[in-house]
Formats: sequence, structure tokens, C-alpha cells
Amino acid sequence: MKTLRTALTRLLNLLAGVSFLVMVALTCWQVFTRYILDNPSSWSEELVSYMFAWMSLLGASIVISERGHMNIPILVDMTKPGVQKLLHCLGETIAFLFSLVILVFGGVQIANLAMGQMTSSLGVSIGIFYVVLPLCGVLNMLFTALNIIEILSNREKEAV
Repeated sequence: MKTLRTALTRLLNLLAGVSFLVMVALTCWQVFTRYILDNPSSWSEELVSYMFAWMSLLGASIVISERGHMNIPILVDMTKPGVQKLLHCLGETIAFLFSLVILVFGGVQIANLAMGQMTSSLGVSIGIFYVVLPLCGVLNMLFTALNIIEILSNREKEAV
């Protein structure tokens, strides 16, 4: 399980990093075309906005894999170890359900709905850009399941 988590996290870090570098390059291109060539590039601006969404969702999956998502540790730390384990599992279960309902189910719905619409500058189906929602939802579900297994098997310190 640890090798699967490590491999997926490395892949996500690579994809998010490449997305960021491409966004920086495209933004520099936009500045160059707008202020030097006096002919702004509309396709690059549109692509940067979609890549930002992809990078953000991929980054959110990285955070889930590292159990870095939002929590209130002061409340959990005041409880007994058994209750702490239960609360950690509850938090992961809530993240799992959110990913299932909002990202996977909702993401599939919105991606299918948007497949018939084309972007204005790129001429690509908008649904292609929404595929990241169910993709990251499945990744989040996998990571939260791995987190729960690690919490229950008393390897929580390794998972954090």
C-alpha cells in the first residue's frame, strides 16, 4: 500500500509541477504577445485557466494523500486514543463521501453535460477539462481508504 501511495503521489506531484511550469510559460507568452506584439493570445489565456483548475485539483489529491486536509486537532487531541482513532476515521470517511458524491458523481454528470460544448478559443470540448473532477475524486477515495486502513492498523504516524 505504501508503494502505491508513493507512486501515485509522485505522479501527481509531477503532473501538478508540469502544469504549473506550463502555466508560467503560457502566462509569459500572454504578456509578450499583449505588450510586445500588441496582439494578445486568447487561446493561451483560456488554457491557463483550465490548467489552473487541473493543478488545483491534483494538488488537493496530493494533500489528501498526505492527510494534510483541514482538521481541528485541538479537539481531537483532548480525547482518548481510541476516540482519536474514531474521529480520524470519521474525518476520512467524510472526505471519502464528499469525493464520491461531489467529485465522482457530480463530476461525471458535469463532464457528460459539457461534452457537447466547445471552448471559444481552443475549439476543444469543455467536458475534456471537467474529466479531472471524477479522476481526482477516485484518487481521493483511494487515498482516504488507504488512510483509514493505516489509522486502523496503528500505523497512523507513518500516514501523517
